[in-house]
Amino acid sequence: MRSTRHRTIRTTVTAAAALTLVLSASLVASAAAPHAPDGGAAADAPPDFSAAALLWSDEFNGAAGSGPSAANWNQETGGGGWGNNELQTYTNSRNNSAMDGAGNLVITARRESNGGYTSARLTTANRVERQYGYLEARIQIPRGQGIWPAFWMLGSGIDSGVPWPNSGEIDIMENVGFEPHIVHGTLHGPGYSGGSGIGAAYTHPQGWSFADTFHTFGIDWQPNRITWYVDGVAYQTRTTADVGGNQWVFNQPFFFILNVAVGGNWPGYPDGTTQFPQTMRIDYVRAYDVRP
Repeated sequence: MRSTRHRTIRTTVTAAAALTLVLSASLVASAAAPHAPDGGAAADAPPDFSAAALLWSDEFNGAAGSGPSAANWNQETGGGGWGNNELQTYTNSRNNSAMDGAGNLVITARRESNGGYTSARLTTANRVERQYGYLEARIQIPRGQGIWPAFWMLGSGIDSGVPWPNSGEIDIMENVGFEPHIVHGTLHGPGYSGGSGIGAAYTHPQGWSFADTFHTFGIDWQPNRITWYVDGVAYQTRTTADVGGNQWVFNQPFFFILNVAVGGNWPGYPDGTTQFPQTMRIDYVRAYDVRP
């Protein structure tokens, strides 16, 4: 999210049960060649994850109108710009985050009657924290000028006093509404944060809006290396060689974040073309045990 972290709700750690399942078809290596990013070098063809063990997942199968699992998710609340001059206030209201009863968590950004904006920001801090593996979410993003959805991670050290960006940030997927056909994957760390983050953009192969349907966004995260995927296609790999002599801070546990921001320094602000409410639908978030 190209930001400092504003606040965290601290809770008791809940261990994730280990399961062994066959990976969904979306994870099987794509027969197509990797789509070249708009920055950085294209990665190698994706490995075959089909035999990986599923270590943790949230499938969002709750009843319509119910909240996200408290065993997995914190709901961060508040406004104040969140380090990026954003407009929304995050709430724990079911108006902003709830199951749809069809297997999806829905995060809804709304314009309220007073002219302000509300949305939701969910984290797995102190509940589900991962280090390495294949991490993926299937998401249908929102659309519109000034809308900023993201699926990302922060280093767990941020909750024990390690400041951002030294704690590390892995942006698995970000979209800014003025680029409906592009998503971004970025690393932030000491010496390469904010607008100087290290990453690349992925353009929809047909030039269509990513908001039109669901897509899978993931990373294969190994010691000293991270590869980004969209719909099973690898589009960039970053290693210790890419941080320009700065510290690689990604060999430690991180937690997940899902949110929809409204406005901010990067996406700009809603205008007359922006329609509300806007929804981000998340089918699942999964973590697989993929070893080098």
